[in-house]
Amino acid sequence: MPRSRTVNRIGTIALTALAPVSWGSTYFVATELLPPDRPLFTGAMRALPAGLLLTALARTLPKGAWWWKAAVLGTLNIGAFFPLLFLSAYRLPGGVAAVLGAAGPLFVVGLAALLLGERASLRTVLAAVAGALGVSMVVLNAQARLDLVGVVAGVVSSLSMAAGTVMVKRWGRPDGVGPLAVAGWQLTAGGLVVVPVAALVEGAPPALDGHAFLGYGYMMLINTGIAYWLWFRGIGRLTATSVTLLGPLSPLTAAVIGWAALGQELSAVQLVGMAVAFTATVAGQLPPRTPRPAAKESFSSAEDNDRNISMDLSNGGVRR
Repeated sequence: MPRSRTVNRIGTIALTALAPVSWGSTYFVATELLPPDRPLFTGAMRALPAGLLLTALARTLPKGAWWWKAAVLGTLNIGAFFPLLFLSAYRLPGGVAAVLGAAGPLFVVGLAALLLGERASLRTVLAAVAGALGVSMVVLNAQARLDLVGVVAGVVSSLSMAAGTVMVKRWGRPDGVGPLAVAGWQLTAGGLVVVPVAALVEGAPPALDGHAFLGYGYMMLINTGIAYWLWFRGIGRLTATSVTLLGPLSPLTAAVIGWAALGQELSAVQLVGMAVAFTATVAGQLPPRTPRPAAKESFSSAEDNDRNISMDLSNGGVRR
């Protein structure tokens, strides 16, 4: 791979990685700044205002088939993903819910092979498994208990996000339309799905103070608007599996913030898990190996050279 392409790829990976790093701050912001026990309202406040803002900035609306495509993608990535994720978080210990989320790359690997023709190399599969293992070492504890509804919700939420990621890659973008507009369409569509669910389950919106406005402002602009724009931009430039294998950076960031800002201790097992998950993330970004030329072709080239030399000698050393 030429040096310029390598540099561009590394830059794209670094920018895309900012999305899961930002999502890793969600727990800290939600617990320190936002009203308690309002996850669906928080999801709606994240998605819908951010989607409307990005769409306004892009000044582009969907056309033709992209109305229903944006609705499908928005439902998979936001509208279904957020409620199922929050249901899983309520019914399961946080560590178990995080591990189910970390299994998402395995779903993407399978769906990408089925729908995109992306060959699942052994390294990719091992990276996905190692990433989930590393995250489980960071977040799980011996007291974790399972709940069937929570487990099903967690698995389906991961599958929904995985399907959305693959379909974003499969459908691409309309000609002349950038990732800002596509991200805006999906966030708007997803937010419109979450709003009635939040109203039905949680009732009227809570009273908001200055801390809540600050928290929701961060969630809308940074944690959702910019983060999803970078995420969808990365999907357009990298493989679906490469992007999704950046996912473990989210729980790793949450663990680091918990240690640095909340005084939570990190055990030796958690530190090893962080190293395993980070190594798996890096391994998932390595470009595929370029196949070497077949030996037969090399032999043919050598035979051609010998033949040309013989012709030169027979012609008195003059090539005709």
